[in-house]
Amino acid sequence: MNWMKGKTMRSAAVLLFVLFSAVAGRAQSARLEISHLDKLADKASETVEVTLDEKLLQMAARFLSDKNPTEAKVKELVAGLKGVYVRVFEFDKPGEYGAGDIESVRAQLSAPGWQRIVGVRSRRDGNNVDVHLRYQGDAILGLAILSIEPRELTFVNIVGAIDLEKLRQLEGQFGIPQLDLEKAGKVKK
Repeated sequence: MNWMKGKTMRSAAVLLFVLFSAVAGRAQSARLEISHLDKLADKASETVEVTLDEKLLQMAARFLSDKNPTEAKVKELVAGLKGVYVRVFEFDKPGEYGAGDIESVRAQLSAPGWQRIVGVRSRRDGNNVDVHLRYQGDAILGLAILSIEPRELTFVNIVGAIDLEKLRQLEGQFGIPQLDLEKAGKVKK
């Protein structure tokens, strides 16, 4: 009889581990693979690379003051994040990167769970901006911004629980651009 209890406990533990791994795997899918973009640094005149995992984000949040309302909002927003990944490449002249350099990112953003909420196209300037959200049910698990200009390529990937209302309150501050997230959050899934 004790053998059966032990076997049942092990089976339950294995089942819980598998379920936990599946949930964790889905949450991690909001992180996009962008390492192939790093090769563009050799062609770019200027580059920006930001790689903040959960541990670094939490450590940085400790330096924000709860007494300062803006810093408190940032601290609250960062609490649910698993990572922030940014790549910016500025080139001396147009055409120093190709469509193939960004197709892998676009393919990932067309996977199930991702939804484009903002798309801006300019034939005159050649500028394109896409903002995508990664959903699981009603929860937002990730945000990706892809800005393509003739002489600049910018990629932002925020991984983790994202509250659009909190992010909207920070638009225009701390380098967070105005994205009209108030309108974007009302998009049907």
